[in-house]
Amino acid sequence: MGKNILLSGVKPTGRPHIGNFFGAMKQFVELQNEYEAHIFIADLHALTTIQNRKELEENTLGVLLDYLAIGLDPEKTVIYKQSDVPEVAELAWIFNCLTTMPYLSRAHAYKDAEAKNKEVNVGLFGYPLLMAADILLPGADVVPVGQDQKQHVEIARDTAEKFNRIFGDTFKLPEPLILENAAVVPGTDGQKMSKSYGNTIGLFASDGEIEKAVMSIVTDSDSEIPQNVYAIHSLLRDKTELNALYAENKGQYKKLKELLVEDLKNFVRPMREKRQAFKKDIPMVMEVLKLGGKTARAHTEEKMEEVRAKVGLSPY
Repeated sequence: MGKNILLSGVKPTGRPHIGNFFGAMKQFVELQNEYEAHIFIADLHALTTIQNRKELEENTLGVLLDYLAIGLDPEKTVIYKQSDVPEVAELAWIFNCLTTMPYLSRAHAYKDAEAKNKEVNVGLFGYPLLMAADILLPGADVVPVGQDQKQHVEIARDTAEKFNRIFGDTFKLPEPLILENAAVVPGTDGQKMSKSYGNTIGLFASDGEIEKAVMSIVTDSDSEIPQNVYAIHSLLRDKTELNALYAENKGQYKKLKELLVEDLKNFVRPMREKRQAFKKDIPMVMEVLKLGGKTARAHTEEKMEEVRAKVGLSPY
């Protein structure tokens, strides 16, 4: 009996930070040994916000380099571009035709955009159904998500159940794999680390960038231990060792930041060097994506033929 299928997508919307790494990326690398892992670059999803060819192409390549550099192994993980499996867009259209607008209007991304009075494009509104197609078509057993992303899997399950009820048993129901060990990493201002807040420390940052970011971390002058510094540092060192270090340097904020700078440099450097090495051989890197696309599509073609037959779209 083969391993269960794990599937996740990564939106190519810019360079990752250490919050992305400890929040999800690190777990993907660990889980590839336990599951048949499928990780795709969600370039179709990215079109809801990026309408610039060069930016999307550069970001897509960037994600590929990022994940190879942190240890995602093409021998263990199918790494592919979402648009290289056109069946997902075809299936999403079929799901569009089964799903009501009131149901989709409950999706978090749509509600958030509406609450901020943003003009919502059709792609963003239908985003959950494209995601459902991503999940259901290759027969994913589990989808790793944080607690705040469970709705994506719930919508995929609801959609599968509705299709199965109308057209007969077709799709398995995926389960959310809650990333219990996923860390919520504070940014340099104390809020959750996020590109939208401009408070990040880059996962592949240069030594100079690391120094600048860490020395700008906001600290609480009422405490002997700078909590934001400690929270980031705790991701890199054993707690017992770290507690002793902070007890020894109570109140010495500058010294503690300097120690964090050194540990971050040592943590980032090997991954940054791997990324630079991969970047020197782009044809080889793109071949990984090309082969991954072929493998991913092979996983979907038979299921899509079954779907077409059941809904009445088979050729004469």
